[in-house]
Amino acid sequence: MAAADAAKKKEVMFIWEGTDKKGEKRSGELTGTNEVSVKAVLRKQGIKPTKVKKKPKSLFGGGGKPIETSDVSLFARQMATMMTSGVPLLQSFDLVAQGHENPRFQKLVMDIKADIEAGGTMADAMRKYPQYFDSLFCNLVEAGEQAGILESLLNKLATYKEKSESMKKKIKKALSYPISILVVALIVSAVLLIYVVPVFADMFSGLGGDLPGMTKFVVMLSDFMVANWAPVLGTIFALKTAFKQAKARSLAFRNFLERLSLKLPMFGELLKKSAIARFTRTLATMFAAGTPLVEAMDSVAGATGNIVFYEATIKIKQEVSTGVTLAESMRNSGVFPNMVVQMTQIGEESGNIDKMLNKVADYYEEEVDNLVDALSSMMEPMIMAFLGVVIGGLVLAMYMPIFKMGENI
Repeated sequence: MAAADAAKKKEVMFIWEGTDKKGEKRSGELTGTNEVSVKAVLRKQGIKPTKVKKKPKSLFGGGGKPIETSDVSLFARQMATMMTSGVPLLQSFDLVAQGHENPRFQKLVMDIKADIEAGGTMADAMRKYPQYFDSLFCNLVEAGEQAGILESLLNKLATYKEKSESMKKKIKKALSYPISILVVALIVSAVLLIYVVPVFADMFSGLGGDLPGMTKFVVMLSDFMVANWAPVLGTIFALKTAFKQAKARSLAFRNFLERLSLKLPMFGELLKKSAIARFTRTLATMFAAGTPLVEAMDSVAGATGNIVFYEATIKIKQEVSTGVTLAESMRNSGVFPNMVVQMTQIGEESGNIDKMLNKVADYYEEEVDNLVDALSSMMEPMIMAFLGVVIGGLVLAMYMPIFKMGENI
C-alpha cells in the first residue's frame, strides 16, 4: 500500500500534442509517472503522440484529490439532469463545478466550459483530457451534439460508467482479498522468524538435548532470516519494481499476463465473464447512440480490458466490414459462449440488438456478482487453512520441544 501511495505521489502533469485516427491535431494535459506511461495512455485512446513534455510547476495548480471515475460518471449524470431540466449548457457547467468539493474537478469542468465558450465542441474539449474521458465517452458526446440528444446520451454514459465501475470494484475485491491475506501471513511469519524464534532457540540450546526435526528446520530458517533479512527484503522490492516496470514498458509482457490471467483456476472464469459483460455493455451503448458498427468496434475493443478479447473484437470488426453478420463474426472469434452469439443473432434479426446486448450484459454482470460471492465463500476456509498451516506450524514447532520435555518428566 505504501508503495502504491508513493507511486501516486510521483505522478506529474505532462503537456502533450498529437494526432487522432482522422489525422486531426489534438493537444491537452495528462498526469503520469514518465513520458513513456503518458504516451502509452494516449496510444490506447487512439492518439498518436508527437510531443510530450512536463508541465512547468508554476502552471500546475488546483490541489485537491485526484479525479476518480466516479467523479466523471457523476458529472455526466448531473449534466444530463441539468439539461433535461432546461438549464442552458454553459450554466450547467457552472452549477456542476460549484457543487463539487474537489478543486481539481472544478478546474477541469471550467476548462471544458472555457473551450466551449471559445467556439469548440464539448467532445473536442473533452478529448484534451483522455485520462478522464476515453474515446467511447468523447465519441458518444460528439454523436449527441450532432443529433441534438446530448442529455440522453449523457444519461446512458453515466449508467454505463456506474455499472463498469461497480463491476471493477467487485473484481478487485475478489482478487485483492487473498493477496492481502497472503501478504499479512508473510509479514507475521517474518516477525516470528526474526524476533520470536531466536528467543526459543536460545532457550532450547541452554536446555540441551536433541530437537525435533520440524523445530530444527524452523530454527535453521530463522537463522537464515536473521542473517539475511536485508538482502531478502531488497530482493522482494527489486522483483516487485522489475515486475511493475516490465508491465508498464513492455506490451508483450502485459499481453502475456492478460492471456495467462484467463487460464487461472476460478479467477480466469471471473475475468472472462467480466470481459464479455464489458463488451456487450459498451457495444449496446454505442448502438443506442446510433454509432455505426464498424466505427464502434474500436471503442469496444479498448473497453474489454483483455488482449484476448481485444484481438477478437478487432477480428470481428474486420469481418463485419466485409459483410459478415455480427453474430457470425462473434462465433468465428471463438471467445464468446453460444448464448451470447444466439442473443446477438436474435437482436440482429429483430432489430433490437442494443436491447438484447443490454440483457446479455445484465446477465453476465449478475454472473460476476455470483462468482465474486462464491469465490469469497470458497477462499475463506482455504485462507484459514493456509494461515493455520503457516502460522500454526511455526508456533507448533517452537512448542514441540517443550511438550517432549514434559513427556520425559
